[in-house]
Amino acid sequence: MRELVVLGTASQVPTRHRNHNGYLLRWDGEGILFDPGEGTQRQMLRAGVAASDVTRICVTHFHGDHSLGLPGVVQRISLDRVPHPVTAHFPAGGAHFFARLRHATSFYDVADIREAPITGDGPIARSAPSGASLEARRLHHSVETYGYRLTEPDGRRMLPERLAAFGIAGPDVAALIRDGHLDRNGRRVRLDEVSAARPGQKFAFVMDTGLCDNVFALAEGVDLLVIEATFLSEDAAMAAQVGHLTAAQAARVATDSRVRRLVLTHFSQRYDDPGRFAAEAREHFDGDLVIAEDLMRVPVPPRSQPQAIASKQWPSRSGPRVRGT
Repeated sequence: MRELVVLGTASQVPTRHRNHNGYLLRWDGEGILFDPGEGTQRQMLRAGVAASDVTRICVTHFHGDHSLGLPGVVQRISLDRVPHPVTAHFPAGGAHFFARLRHATSFYDVADIREAPITGDGPIARSAPSGASLEARRLHHSVETYGYRLTEPDGRRMLPERLAAFGIAGPDVAALIRDGHLDRNGRRVRLDEVSAARPGQKFAFVMDTGLCDNVFALAEGVDLLVIEATFLSEDAAMAAQVGHLTAAQAARVATDSRVRRLVLTHFSQRYDDPGRFAAEAREHFDGDLVIAEDLMRVPVPPRSQPQAIASKQWPSRSGPRVRGT
């Protein structure tokens, strides 16, 4: 299973309908919890997410709406005696904040939380089930902030009818994959003769940032992009001043970066109509657009699915892609 479970979609101030941030990415055997804001533990309960589902925590930065839920999550991991270790990634410059949140109150601490502070751009972990690489890149905000990108390596999909035609089955399939070829009946069968390319899937998580090169680097070619759209363009000056994106900017990033499915979130409480974010984004992005709501589940687009823009009746956009400002 590969899907995003949306636990909260508000920005600094929650609303009656939007909790503070919180996002769980289910990726095969991993459960990566991004930016657990205040109330995340309760939102997990409402969404059917158990503490044992969490295998990794990724904090973009230490503003309260992205991290004040850490104490509850950590203590619940301990209370439920989650048997596996949970690795926590966070900006190294905020290690003192993590320590305070990790031990915010007294509790019977049996949780195996393994701290992995981020010190710069680059790979930070590898997902064992899929071999996907998790990397972090510095963003442009008022405090040290990182975005995350998960990249599965390209592979190959075996074609049963081609295997059958050569009489290859059982352990011979594994040998063929391992060696790249197999000698059968006086003929060498190459892996590419009985398989097809299978592009690896990609996911990116971008929060609290002004436009910068690393926003585009994180988003490039991903199947699913989760990105903040705190403001509308009418407040672009304010967005730039405080290091945030507008819905239009996030949409232009997605278009420029060839994103398949775009999830906008982290909405300011000053706007009471989510349709305005959709309308503004649609002016710049023709693809598969999701305006996030609390407790929503968003699947990672399957590999077999054609580009989302081809399955919708939206007009195509021609001409070169230019990075917006």
